[in-house]
Amino acid sequence: MAERPGSYECLFKLLVIGDTGVGKTCVMLRYVDNTFSKSMLSTIGVDFKTKTIVVDRRHVKLQIWDTAGHERFRTITNAFYRGAMGVLLVYDITCQKSFSNITQWMKNIAEQCAGGDEPALLMVGNKSDLEDNRVVQFEQGQELATRYGVKFLETSAQSGKNVEEAFLYLAEEMLKKEVSSKPEASSGNQKDRLVLSRDKNWKTKRCGCKR
Repeated sequence: MAERPGSYECLFKLLVIGDTGVGKTCVMLRYVDNTFSKSMLSTIGVDFKTKTIVVDRRHVKLQIWDTAGHERFRTITNAFYRGAMGVLLVYDITCQKSFSNITQWMKNIAEQCAGGDEPALLMVGNKSDLEDNRVVQFEQGQELATRYGVKFLETSAQSGKNVEEAFLYLAEEMLKKEVSSKPEASSGNQKDRLVLSRDKNWKTKRCGCKR
């Protein structure tokens, strides 16, 4: 999937959430920049990067928000759920606590996205390259994801395993949701465009799709 900067038909806001230390930033950087660092510092507040890809013959720009997992930043990061069309929920397969906290993160998603469009969601068990240190089995992750009715993958930001697949899945699901929400324009010739704007508090909002 070739990137085409400056030219896109749809712009989607995507959140990467999960406990601190699970590798959210590393997953994002592996996908966007194809880089990896073992000495990555914890995210303070939020950070974001963008990447343009081709999905179903459309140029889709992903605005990927990397959120801090620490509790003290939760008030800040909660504000960024607004307008999110996709959520990548990450835990660490070598950390039981990060897996156990998935339940709380799912509650957070339900609370913060209540009253709006339900975002596309993917649950990810990261650090699959650290098999010798594994404490959460693949079957446990799959079972929990099935319980919530979401798709599940294990990824490795270090090797890149399933990282692109994770973001592509969410991009495809977000595009499906956007197209299905505008059936009256499916035969039109105008481009799809999802416009994002910010208020004074830097809260990103979804403003609609013009056809």
